[in-house]
Formats: sequence, structure tokens, C-alpha cells
Amino acid sequence: MKYDNDAKQLKYRVLSSVARLSYDNQLSEHLGDIPYEIIPGPQPAFRCCIYREREIIRERVSAACGEDLPRQGDKAVMGVLPAACEGCPINRFNVTDNCQKCLAKKCVAACPFGAVSVTGRGAYIDPAKCKECGRCAAACPYNAISDTMRPCLRSCPVNAITMDENRLAAIDYSRCISCGACMAGCPFGAITDRSSLVSVIQEIQSGKRVYAVFAPAIEGHFGTANVGQLKEGLRRLGFADAVEVSLGADATAYHEAQELKEVVEEGKKMTTSCCPAFVDMIEKHFPKLEPNISHTASPMTMTVRYLKEKEPDIKVVFFGPCVAKKLEIQKAKDTADFVMTFEELAAMFSAKEIEVETIEVENAQDGSLKGKNFAVSGGVTAAVEAALAEDGFDKAVSCVKCSGAKECKKQLMVMNAGRMQEDLIEGMACEGGCVAGPGGIEPVQKLMKNRQKLLAAADKRGIKENLEQIHDLTHIPMEQRA
Repeated sequence: MKYDNDAKQLKYRVLSSVARLSYDNQLSEHLGDIPYEIIPGPQPAFRCCIYREREIIRERVSAACGEDLPRQGDKAVMGVLPAACEGCPINRFNVTDNCQKCLAKKCVAACPFGAVSVTGRGAYIDPAKCKECGRCAAACPYNAISDTMRPCLRSCPVNAITMDENRLAAIDYSRCISCGACMAGCPFGAITDRSSLVSVIQEIQSGKRVYAVFAPAIEGHFGTANVGQLKEGLRRLGFADAVEVSLGADATAYHEAQELKEVVEEGKKMTTSCCPAFVDMIEKHFPKLEPNISHTASPMTMTVRYLKEKEPDIKVVFFGPCVAKKLEIQKAKDTADFVMTFEELAAMFSAKEIEVETIEVENAQDGSLKGKNFAVSGGVTAAVEAALAEDGFDKAVSCVKCSGAKECKKQLMVMNAGRMQEDLIEGMACEGGCVAGPGGIEPVQKLMKNRQKLLAAADKRGIKENLEQIHDLTHIPMEQRA
């Protein structure tokens, strides 16, 4: 597997090494060798010295083994790697060579904290006094003051990234929605998620029946591997069987359509519930809107309930591009036992030397095309509308589709103020939908090309037809359970 940036590549190499050692039952014996295998030295490749590079790898190994990260909140799924976090500029606003030492000194006048002065070399910003308000940059007529805001700060939609006493990044878990935007945005890979990789491999090797379920977003992330090839690849990893979560997406769409009928009849408003980061945004930042969240369980939970109804004692592992799903399983009791990302799945395939694209097996399909398209922005709305149409509901339903956490936040503000006209908000914290999740593999443009080819081969079964005749899922309990 070759990633398009070195930060993700290093993470992949660590996960692959941990997976390989776990499968070989040699993890405890050779865990300490991983930093030296990846950073052999003597010259550093990325940072100031090989000792710091190895420390970063050690911290990554801890995260890959499921250990708590330093300063990580209780039950938090993400944390900061202290050794990796120092590459960003400490001072946000800096004076560039564009400064003309002008007479107006608008930058000085604009600063309410007395942080800006003019020297013989030009303007100077005193970092001890600067509050990073940005007024000096806005006032400069030459655009001579650059804004080098940390990427993690800039990417976070809920202002959950702070700086500690050493000016290193820290996460305010009372605000964090586990969307993973900071993880994706950090060019040094200093923010990472905690993995269940070792625990899952141990469950498989214990002889228990462990099932894998995978998000509809998977098609396109592993090249042109289709669902049948992915299922067989998962069986070769040791899973008893694998199921496509587009099946659960059909169930979610069906039940959410029934719920939306009641909402429309009563003149109320509703939000979707399948994106855990979007739900967490409502619960933490717009608590007044909690009653408006759909009571329908997510596709992951629907799929797991279906499997555990048939085999109550199995363990189920969900694979997806979403980090927030790791938080969701802490909130719902009858859902997946473990959540892993596509990054972790790729590492498991690597450890077992499985090339899923080369597996010769017939394609398989568990969900409808609408269920598969839950993975893209607008897909949930399209599936719910299709379910309403299949049910003969003829009342007009209006929906607003929010692609990305920033759009979600804006629309929730409108709803919170009582000014929303539409009946339903479809909220997806990742721009473009789940396919662009931080735990994905391929860049969005490439995976969408792969995905288009794969979905063209899918049959056109309907949502209700799939649930009633093929899988008999309409009776599965729909409610979220805390």
C-alpha cells in the first residue's frame, strides 16, 4: 500500500508491523524493535534527529496497541502525539518582507494589546503580547502580515483544539466531536486515533466467531476490489464471515422514512442520525435540538442487530473510514464490539499478504444501490425519499443536505434559531460524505472513479424489496439505545 503522503505512510507501516507481530504471536517479544526497523538511521529522514523520529514511532506503536495516549481524555478515541507536535509555527501572525515601514502604521493602531511596534527593519509583533485577534493583518495595506494558523486549529469545526503550557496541541474533549478533521489536517501526523487492532486479532485467534461488517464507503478505497473480493479477503484474515453495511443502511432508510412521515404530519423538524460526529455536534453544541435527532439507529447498529439476532454470542467488528464510529460504540450498547478504520484493515491485509483485487471470486451484494450511496453526501436523503416513494407517501418533503461539519454547524444554527424551513437536515461531518472520512485510504477524486465503476455493476433492487424479501429486516428494532 502506497499513500500519497509520508505521515499516513508511517502510520500504515506501524499498523502493519503491529498486525504482523500480533498474527505471529510475537508482539510482546518484538514490540520494541519496530522503531528501529522503521527508522534504521543513522541519518534522520523527517525530523531533527533519529531519536525524535523513533520516539514518534514508539508513540504510534502505543496507539496501534490500543494504549492511552498522553493527556487523552477518558474514553477518548483520539489524542496528540507529543513528540510529533512541534513542527508548526508557534506564532500565528508574522511580519513578512512585504512590510514597507509605512508612515501610517495601521498595524500598530489596529492592535488593542500593544503587541505591534515598528523597528528599523519594519513592523514587529511581540508574541508575549499577541492575542492572535488578526486585526493587524486585516489593517495592513500591503498584506505584509501572514496568518500561519496551525492546520489542526484551522480544520476543527468546533474549536476543540487548544494549546497547552508548552504551546503543543491539546484536545478539549468537552467540545470535540471526534470527526477526525484535525487528524486529517495535521501535516505531521501528530494527532491520531487509538486502535483496536491487537484486540481484534486476539479475538480471532481465540477461536471465537468474529464477524466483519464494512461501511458502504469501502467501494473505491481498495482499488477496484468489489464486495465479493473484500468479503473473501476478510475471511482470509480469520473472520467467520463478512456483511456489507449497506444492508443496514436500507433498514435505516426504511425506518427513518416512517419516522419522517410522522414528523411531517405533525409539522416538526428532524435531523438524520447516521453520522456520529454530527449527532455529537448536536448533543454538545446544540443541546436544545436533541429531541429533533432521528431515533433511528445507524446502519452499523442495524446490521449488527441483524447478525446478533441470528447468532447472539458472536463478536462483530465494523470497518469504515470514520473515527467517530469508535465513539458511537461507547454510547450504544447493542452495536458493534469493535470499530476499525480502512487504514487498519489495509494493515491487516498487508500483514497477511492479501491482495484483495487479485482474489478470484464472484461479486456479492447485501444492500440496495441507495443503501450503498449512504456513503456520499445527499445519499441518506435520496434513500429516505426512495423509501417514502416505495411506501406510497405522496406528501412533499423538503431536505437540506450538509456536506462537512462547517455546513452542518451553520444549518444547526439556523434550526436552533427556529428559522429552518425544511423538514429534514442530512448531516455529514466529512465534506463529500463518509467516503472522505479521515480513516480512508485513497484520495477522494481517485476513489470516486473506482467507485463509479464498481457501483455500475450493482443490481437495482429496491430498499423495501431487499428488507422484506431478501433479508427480512423490517422487524429489527429501529431505536438508538444509550
